[in-house]
Amino acid sequence: MTKISRVSFSWPVLVLSAWAVLAATNLVAQSLGNAGTLEGVVTDQSGATVGKASIHLGNPVSGYRQVVSSDKDGAFRLVNIPPNQYHLQVEAPGFRAFTQDLAIRRALPVQLKISLELATSKTTLTVEAGGNDVLETNPSAHTDVDRNLFSKLPNTDPGGGLSQAITNSSGGVVADGNGFFHPLGDHAQVSFVVDGQPISDQQSKVFSTQLPTSAIQSLELISGNPSPEFGDKTSLVVEVTTRSGLGASRVFGSLDSSFGSFGTGGGSAALGFGSARLGNFTALDGVRSDRFLDSPEFKAIHDTGNNQTIFDRLDFQPNGKDAFHLNLFAARNWIQIPNSYDQLTQDQRQRVLTWSVAPAHQHTINSHALLTINPYIRKDQFTYYGSRDPFADTPATQSQSRQLLNWGLKADMVVAKGRHQFKFGVDAKQTRLHEIFGFGITDATFNSPCLTHDGDPSDDTDLRKLSHCKSEDLDENRDFSAGLAPYDLTRAGRMFAFRAAHSINQMALYGVDTYTHGNFVATLGFRFDSYRGVPGVSKIEPQPRVGVAYKIARTNTVLRAAYARTMETPFNENLLLSSATGAGGLAANIFGSAAVPIRPGFRNQFNTGFQQAIGRFVLVDADYFSKYTHNAYDFGTLLNTTITFPISWNNSKVTGFSGRVSTTNLKGFIAYWNFGHNRARFFGPANGGLIPSGPPDSSAFLIDHDQKFQSTVNARYQRPKNAEWVSFTYRYDSGLVVSGIADTSEMLDLTPNQQVSIGLACGGTLATVARPLTTCTRAITSTLLNIPTPSEADPERNPSRVKPRHIFNVGIGTDNLLHKEGHRRITAALEITNLSNKVAVYNFLSTFSGTHFLQPRAAIARVGFTF
Repeated sequence: MTKISRVSFSWPVLVLSAWAVLAATNLVAQSLGNAGTLEGVVTDQSGATVGKASIHLGNPVSGYRQVVSSDKDGAFRLVNIPPNQYHLQVEAPGFRAFTQDLAIRRALPVQLKISLELATSKTTLTVEAGGNDVLETNPSAHTDVDRNLFSKLPNTDPGGGLSQAITNSSGGVVADGNGFFHPLGDHAQVSFVVDGQPISDQQSKVFSTQLPTSAIQSLELISGNPSPEFGDKTSLVVEVTTRSGLGASRVFGSLDSSFGSFGTGGGSAALGFGSARLGNFTALDGVRSDRFLDSPEFKAIHDTGNNQTIFDRLDFQPNGKDAFHLNLFAARNWIQIPNSYDQLTQDQRQRVLTWSVAPAHQHTINSHALLTINPYIRKDQFTYYGSRDPFADTPATQSQSRQLLNWGLKADMVVAKGRHQFKFGVDAKQTRLHEIFGFGITDATFNSPCLTHDGDPSDDTDLRKLSHCKSEDLDENRDFSAGLAPYDLTRAGRMFAFRAAHSINQMALYGVDTYTHGNFVATLGFRFDSYRGVPGVSKIEPQPRVGVAYKIARTNTVLRAAYARTMETPFNENLLLSSATGAGGLAANIFGSAAVPIRPGFRNQFNTGFQQAIGRFVLVDADYFSKYTHNAYDFGTLLNTTITFPISWNNSKVTGFSGRVSTTNLKGFIAYWNFGHNRARFFGPANGGLIPSGPPDSSAFLIDHDQKFQSTVNARYQRPKNAEWVSFTYRYDSGLVVSGIADTSEMLDLTPNQQVSIGLACGGTLATVARPLTTCTRAITSTLLNIPTPSEADPERNPSRVKPRHIFNVGIGTDNLLHKEGHRRITAALEITNLSNKVAVYNFLSTFSGTHFLQPRAAIARVGFTF
C-alpha cells in the first residue's frame, strides 16, 4: 500500500489569530454576505415624517422586487438585497411619486432621506422601470438572476437545479453531462460564494451536493474580470444570496410535491419568519429518480438515485450597527452508476455526504466604514462502491473513500472616502484531504501484452510480459502499459491500493480601490496568494487587477475594459493520488517512479465589453475575453465510472465572447437571450491522472470543452396578480469536441453496442449488434457525431465533434390555482423538457468526461401550497 503522510501545520493558530486581531480592533452589518441594506426616512417638504408610505425597490431585468412600508416615524428598511443596480419608487396618498436609481454593492448600507412633494393632481404609481434605469457602470461583466426568473425555468434534473439555473442564465457557460458546465472554455473552474462563504471545490452532483434552488434568493454570475477578493477558480464566480426571514412581517413558506417521468418523485418544504431584529428561514428538499445521472445510453440502465438537503439561515441584528447570521447545510446523494449495454453485470454505486457551518458577523463602524467576518467549515465525504463480485465490473473494478474538509476565515474592511471606496481583507483556509483508492483490471484484453496477427488483444492470461509473445507466435502490443501489469487480476495480479492524507494550506491578502467620478469608474486592486499544497509544492503569486468603465449618458451606453492576473489552484478532489502518478499517469509509470506533483498555475486575462440600453425595454450586454494560462487544469475520467482525477496541461490559450439580450417586464412578459463562443486551445503534455490522455508533446489541440457557439432563449408570460404563467426555453449547442475518437478509422474499433448507440453507418447502412461494421470502403457516418476522415482530421483545426442540437423545454402553471385573495394559495405546474425527444450526447468516450446522453423527453408535475 502506498501512503503519503500528513504534514503538520500551524495555520489553525494563524487563522484564529487573524480573526481575533480583526475583532479586537473594535471595528467589529446589516445584511450579511453578498447582500446589502437600504434604509431611510420619508418626510414631506416641511420635514414632518410620512407613515405608511409604500417603498418599492426593483430591477426590471433580473426580476428582483421588494416592497415595504414606512412606520409611523417615516422610517423604512429593506434587507438582504442582492448586489445590483436598482430603481426605487416611493408613494404615499396625497404626494407625488418619488423615484431614484441607485446601486447596492454588498458593502456599506445605503441611507436615504426622501422628501415627498404634495400632489397637484391625482398621480398613478408605475413600478416598472426601464432598462436604461439599471445600466451598471461596472468594469466586470456579470449577470444577475433573481428567483422570480429561475424558479419557473423548466427543469427535470434531479439534484442539479443550481447547475441548470447557471447554465440557462449565462452565455459563457457550455453544458455537459451530470450537471457539469464549462465556463469560458475552462473545465469546471468555478468558485461559489454563499452569503460570503467561499467554496472553490466541485459542486456538481457526482462530486458533492448542491444548495437547493428553494433556498436561493438570487445569483450574480461574474464571468468578467474577477475582483481581488476572489481566488482559486475564477473563470466564473457565482455569488449566491440565500433567502432570509429577517424583516418578515408574517410567517411565510411553502409545501410542494412533484412526480414525473422515470419514476421521479420528490417534495420540498420552506418556512420563514422573523422581525426587524431576528429572522429564520429553513428549506428541506428531497427527490428520487430512476434516471438520476446522465446515462451512457439513451435508455437509462441501473440509474436510480436520490438526494436530500436541509438548509437553515438564522439572522440576528441586536442593534443598528451589528448583524449576525448562521448558515447550516447538510445533504446526501445516493446514486447507482449507470451501465452501458456492454456492462450490464455491473452494480457500482456511490454516496456523497456534505455538511457545512458558516457563521458571520458584520459591524458598521459609521456611515463610511464596515467590517465583515466570515468563518466557515465544510466537509464532503465521497464513497464509491464496486460490485460485490469484482469480475462483474469491466474492464476494471475500483473502489474509493475520500474526504475533503475545508475550513477557514474570510474577513474584510470597506471604507468609503470621497470618490474612493477601499476594500481590503484576508482569506485564509485549510483543506484536509484523505484518500483511499483501490483498482484492479478484470478484462484480460484490456492491457494484454500480446496481439493476435489480426491486431486483436490476446485473452491468454498466461501471457504477462512482452517477452512471452514471440514464443506463442503473437505480436507485441505497443500500447501495453507495464505500470498497470501488476494490477491485472486476470493475470495473477493484485489490487492497487492507495491511502494518503495531507493538508492544503492557503492564505491570501487583497485590496481594491473603486474610484468613481461622475460616469467614470476605475478599480485598482491587488491580491497576494500563498499556496502550500502536496509535499514539495508551494507557490507565492502577486496578482494585479485593474478595470475601467464609462457610461455615455446621451446614448445609454457603458464601455468597459479590464485586466487580471490570477493564480489558478489544482482541483482538490483526488489530488493526492493524481499528484503521485507523474507524467502519463499510472499507466506510464510504475507507481511513484516518476511522480511529478500537480502545481498551481497562473493566468493573464483580458476582458472588454459594453452594455447598451435600447429604449426603455431592451438591455444588451456583451463581453470579449482572452485568457492565457500556464498549468491549465482538467479532469481525467477513470474508464466508465464517476471517479475522476485532476490533471494539468502545460498551458492553454482560450478566447471567446459571451452576451445577453434582456427585456424588462412588459406587462407580464419577460425574455432574455444568452449566447457565447469559446476557442479552447490546450498544449501538452499532461501531468497526473491514472490513464494517459492528450498529446505526449507540446503540440496544440482543442480540448473537449471547446464549443463554437451556444445559445439559450428564455421567455415567460404571467398574468397579473401572480396567476397563470407559461414559460419556454430553447437551447442550441453547436457540439463539444470529442476527444476519444480522432477520425473515422477508429470508429470500426467500437463495440457493436457502441456503434448502434451512435448510429454508425457505412455508406448509409446502419450497424447492428448482430452485424457490426468491421470494414468499410465507403463513407463512415454517425447520426450523433461529426467525425473527420484521417486525411481531414486535425486536433487543433478540425477535431471530431458532437453534432449540433436544438432542445426545447416548456412549462405551464399557476401561482394561484383557485384565484383566492390573501397569502394562502394553491400552486400547480407542468414542465416538459426535451419536448421533441431529441437523441443527442453531451460527449462520447471522452477521456475527460466519458459518454453521456441527454435526458429523453421528460415531464414533471408539481402541486404546492404557499402561505
